[in-house]
Amino acid sequence: MKALIIPIAAVAAAMIPGSALAQAAGDTSTGQVIVNGNVARLCILGAPSRATVDLGQMAATSGTRVGRIAVLGDQSVTLPISFCNFAGSALTVQVTALVSTDASPVQPGFAKAVNYTATASNWALSPTAATSSASASGATPSATSTGATQPAPKIADVSVTLSGFTAPSDALLTAGIYNGLVVVTLGPAVGGGS
Repeated sequence: MKALIIPIAAVAAAMIPGSALAQAAGDTSTGQVIVNGNVARLCILGAPSRATVDLGQMAATSGTRVGRIAVLGDQSVTLPISFCNFAGSALTVQVTALVSTDASPVQPGFAKAVNYTATASNWALSPTAATSSASASGATPSATSTGATQPAPKIADVSVTLSGFTAPSDALLTAGIYNGLVVVTLGPAVGGGS
């Protein structure tokens, strides 16, 4: 009799839900769900450390250069925590000369423009620089340059330096208010990016 009890007990265990034998029989099934999404390409320039660069008095008021452009030191602006989240980005710098807001014609020997160079660095291997070359009357004040391609996503503090302030033909500067502009653009390099 004992020999018959053991097989019957084994059959009974296989029929009880949750038992070890019932689980081995395949009551578990696996499924999968694919999850996906995307990330847009983004380039962000940080807010400038200085919204305005005020050069103050640009003409020498004494000495041998009185009335001509004074020695103006380099000026720096930082665009902190700037980034592109994709490979193949570049900086473009557009510089516009400081031009007098006085619309009257320029007289011989005088200039109504101050040219300078704007250089953006700390992005690609080499800086991006543009130099204005306005005439004495202030005509053709803008210049643009696009720099080298950054081959990987990057985050950095972009530094912009304004330097080399000169007047056309080193002429005397006319009195008044002068305005200029630097525009820095961070985005896909021409033919770059993915």
